[in-house]
Amino acid sequence: MRFLKKVSPRRSQVRKNISAERFSQISRLANADRLISLLLWLVFVVLCVPILTFELIQQDSYLVDLILTTVIVVLICLAAAFYIHHYQQRIIKNHARALALVGLFLLLLAAIKLGELFTNPVYWATGTAVIAAIIMTIAYDQRFAIGMSIFYCLFACFAAGPMTNINLFLTMAAGAITCCFSLKEIRTRMKLLKVSTLAAVMVFTTALALGFLAEKADVFKSAGLHALATISVGVLIQSLLPLIEKVFRIATSMTLLDYSDANQALLKRLAMEAPGTFSHSLLIGSIAEAAAEAIGRNGLLCRVGAYYHDVGKINKAGYFIENEVGSASRHKELSPTMSHLIIVGHVKDGIEMAKEYSLPNVLRQFIETHHGTTLIEHFYSEAQKRNTKNSKKKTVDVLSESEFRYPGPKPLTKEAAIVMLADTVEGAVRSLPEVTATKIEAVVHNMAMKRLQDGQFDECDLSLRELSQIETSISKTLAAHYHGRIAYPKAPDMPPDAQSGPEQSKQKNN
Repeated sequence: MRFLKKVSPRRSQVRKNISAERFSQISRLANADRLISLLLWLVFVVLCVPILTFELIQQDSYLVDLILTTVIVVLICLAAAFYIHHYQQRIIKNHARALALVGLFLLLLAAIKLGELFTNPVYWATGTAVIAAIIMTIAYDQRFAIGMSIFYCLFACFAAGPMTNINLFLTMAAGAITCCFSLKEIRTRMKLLKVSTLAAVMVFTTALALGFLAEKADVFKSAGLHALATISVGVLIQSLLPLIEKVFRIATSMTLLDYSDANQALLKRLAMEAPGTFSHSLLIGSIAEAAAEAIGRNGLLCRVGAYYHDVGKINKAGYFIENEVGSASRHKELSPTMSHLIIVGHVKDGIEMAKEYSLPNVLRQFIETHHGTTLIEHFYSEAQKRNTKNSKKKTVDVLSESEFRYPGPKPLTKEAAIVMLADTVEGAVRSLPEVTATKIEAVVHNMAMKRLQDGQFDECDLSLRELSQIETSISKTLAAHYHGRIAYPKAPDMPPDAQSGPEQSKQKNN
C-alpha cells in the first residue's frame, strides 16, 4: 500500500525546512520596497507609451503601433530595472529618488514631443539626452549614468519619431557618454560649461561624420544645431543646479565648498562657542581628506563632513576636554552615568542643529555616525571602579557595556568610517606624553584594529587593504602635524624671555 507508507521524521523535517526557506525567499521578494518600486515601474510604462505614440493617434494602424510600442517599452524598462537592481539597489529603497528618476525621464520625453511644435525633434532629443546624462552623473556615479543614459537614448529615438534611425542614437550617445566621462565632480561654476562644450564638439563631429556617410543635405547645419542644443544644456543645468540637488537630495562639490566656508553660520558659532572643538575639527578635516584620497574616495566630502561632525558640542562645550583651557574638569562633580549622558548627548544635539541650519543629508551622516556604537571607555571604567567600592557595602548595580555605548548608527559609507577613525586616532595621539612617528603608527594601527574587531566597519564595506592604506595616510598626516622643532639659539646679550624665542616666550606667557 503505497499511500500508507510511513515518512521518516528526518525527511519530514527536511521538507519543512525547504518550505520555510521558499517562504522566506518569497517574502524577501515581495517586501514593501519592491512592491512600491514595481508600482513606479508600471506608472512609468503606462505614462511613457502615450507620450511615445502621441502623434500616431489619427493613423488607421494606431492600435497595432500602440501594441508594438508597448512591447518595446516594456522590454527596455525590464532591462533598465535589472540594471538598477544590479548597480543601484538603494533606488529600490529610496522611493523619493526613484520617483525623481521616473519624473525626469517622462519630463524629458514630453519635452521632445513638445519640440515638434517648434523645430525638428531630433535636435531636442540630443539636448535632452545630454541633460539626462549630466543629471544622472551628478546624482549618482559615472557608471550608472552611462547605463541609464543609453536606456534614455533608446526611449528618445522613439519619441523623436518613427523615421529616426541609428544616426540619432549614435549622436545622442556621443554627447551623453562624453558628459558622463568628463563630469566627475562640480567644483567650479565653469565646469558644466566646459563639459557641455566638450560634448558639443563630440556631437558635432559625430553628426557631421554620420551625415556625410548618409549623404544628407545641409550636413553642417544639422550638425551645428545638434551642437547648439548640447551647449545650451550647460547653461540650463547651471541655473537649475540648486533645484536638481533638492530633488535628488544630493550636494555637489560646489555646494560642499560653500559649506566649508568658515563664515557659515554654524561653523562661525562653533568657532566662537567651542574654539577647541573647532580647531580639532579642522585637523580632523585635513587628516580625513588625505586618507580618503589615498583610497580613491571623496576627500572633499570627508573634509567638510569632519568640520561639522562635532557641532553638537556647542550646547555643553565646557564638558569636553578640548574646550576646558586649563580649568578643572566639570566631570569630577558628576557621576559616570551622568557624564556618559552628557557626552552621548552631543550626537543628538548635533543632529538637531543640522536640521535647524538645513545641512545637507550627506553631511548629517558624519554627525550621526562619527562614534558609531563605540564604548565610552573612560566613564565605563570609572563606573566599574565605583561599582567595586560599592560591592563592599553590598549595594552593587549590574554594569553593562551597552549602557555606556553610543546609540549609533555605525558608518554606512567609507567616508564616514574614515572620519570616525581619524577622530578616534587624533584624540589618542594627543594624549601621548611623547609623540614620535613610531608611536603614532602604533596608536593608529591599534585603534583601527580595535574599531574593526568591535564591528564598527561592518556596514560600510571597507576592505582590509583600504584600511591599511588609510592607516598609512593618517600616520603620515599626524606625524607631519606633531613634528618636532629645533630650539632657537640663545644670544648672551639678550634678556631671558627674548633668548628663548617667540614660541618659547609665548608658552611662558600662557
